[in-house]
Amino acid sequence: MLKIGIFGVGHMGTVHVQLLQELSSDFEIVGFFDPSDTAANRIQQQFGIKRFFDVNELIDLCDCIDIVAPTSQHFELASSAIRRSKHVFIEKPVTQTVEQAKKLLQLASEASVQVQVGYVERFNPAFIGALPHIERPMHIEMHRLAPFSARGTDVSVILDLMIHDLDIVLSVVKSTVKRVVANGVAVMSSTPDMANARIEFDNGCVATITVSRISKTNVRKAQFFQRNASITVDFLEKEVEIIHQATALQALEKTIPFNIEKPVISSSNAMREELHSFAKAIRSNSTPVVSIEDACRSMELAATITERLNVNAVRVPNRTIRSAF
Repeated sequence: MLKIGIFGVGHMGTVHVQLLQELSSDFEIVGFFDPSDTAANRIQQQFGIKRFFDVNELIDLCDCIDIVAPTSQHFELASSAIRRSKHVFIEKPVTQTVEQAKKLLQLASEASVQVQVGYVERFNPAFIGALPHIERPMHIEMHRLAPFSARGTDVSVILDLMIHDLDIVLSVVKSTVKRVVANGVAVMSSTPDMANARIEFDNGCVATITVSRISKTNVRKAQFFQRNASITVDFLEKEVEIIHQATALQALEKTIPFNIEKPVISSSNAMREELHSFAKAIRSNSTPVVSIEDACRSMELAATITERLNVNAVRVPNRTIRSAF
């Protein structure tokens, strides 16, 4: 059993605490660190977990740590843990900058520890169900829309939402990026709240990604178009639809020359699965499903998209946005 410490017990951190307690055969929670007395008291009352007031004291008592703090604190916490030879699970985005992500990669390599990044959609049962059918996509369309929330506005919508889609795209398109076109607009915060990116790869694949955190509804969908087939993945509803081109004989027998398949998708909890996967990577000393190398590639692409953004800021006067751990 791995001794783990949790850094940050806000909304997402609370979910992690609950899941880590459920994964009692994988983890033993040593304690948590959070500067908020309100959040700390809530966690202590709800879960009976010890609160630590010294970051390094908690790190030293653990085999691994779980970073669910604000992005601005990711690098300092992760580097402190890695330098003490501790394995690290770190929520997305891995860090604020590409340079910080690459430094963590270097530190992890030198310390021979595992670092897994929380791109949870890789563990979404719908994506897992679709993955065996995704071969050589020629075009990818992705939409990720969410209502506005102050949580996450410490970074742009690129690092808040689009980073998930960039990770998915890079995981299935085995090619280098050739060209990026992007635009976005800041409406509710000081950084882009909605954006669109067109990514062209050397192998001819094109990915178009649209994200917004000021939508009226939640949407998390992707479509993969490849030779003789298209695969639609609904990450939110956990559904997959595969449309295959019919054979010549089937086309003669039917008025519609294609077949529709809807695979049975498991009801697994993606966050629970990614934390369990982290434990397995540590025990087997194997590269995590979502590695720090993967995160560096996603961050590099996110940085390129950010550079290309043509942002027209529309600000609401006298609006104060507060976010906590």
